[in-house]
Amino acid sequence: MIAIIDYGLGNIKNIERALLHLGYEAKLTSDETTIKNSTHVVLPGVGHFKDAMEQLQKSGLDNVLYEIKDTHRIIGICLGMQVLFEFSEEGSAKGLCLLEGNVVPIESPYPVPHLGWNTLQSKHPLLDGDVYFIHSYHVTTDLPIVATADYGQPITAIVQQKNIIGIQFHPEKSGDYGLKILDQALKEGFIND
Repeated sequence: MIAIIDYGLGNIKNIERALLHLGYEAKLTSDETTIKNSTHVVLPGVGHFKDAMEQLQKSGLDNVLYEIKDTHRIIGICLGMQVLFEFSEEGSAKGLCLLEGNVVPIESPYPVPHLGWNTLQSKHPLLDGDVYFIHSYHVTTDLPIVATADYGQPITAIVQQKNIIGIQFHPEKSGDYGLKILDQALKEGFIND
């Protein structure tokens, strides 16, 4: 069973529909026992980094995620990806520290937010199509970057370290192609552990 972390931020129902469409058993939850008994955890999110962290801390879900970081596949999507990291300049807030790196403003000659379709660039054979982005901040990290997108600067689109995967774009809004990417993240990931 896949636990979709419900911590009061948007995009949760879309993720649930996507997972059910793919044939997975998925449950929206903020219950510690349910999360720990799941096989995978999806951390979605749309909104402000500091607000997300405050919600996770207030509910104690930050501690739950830290406790399962070595035993569960954790997939962060959009803001859910960003909070996996150490620090964000959006609100000058500390993240979950599950991955090394920081979240900084996009500096691009193009309009910000980075909104709409953009092409993934990757050595992984699945990751060469168009996906849907909406964000004003992006991750900088020395961890293995699985895919990027060009938006006047390289944007980290997918990162993976062992069982933890961050996806900056919205696979659930990226049509059948996005669902294939989400399925790959859940089943095998993108790099060998």
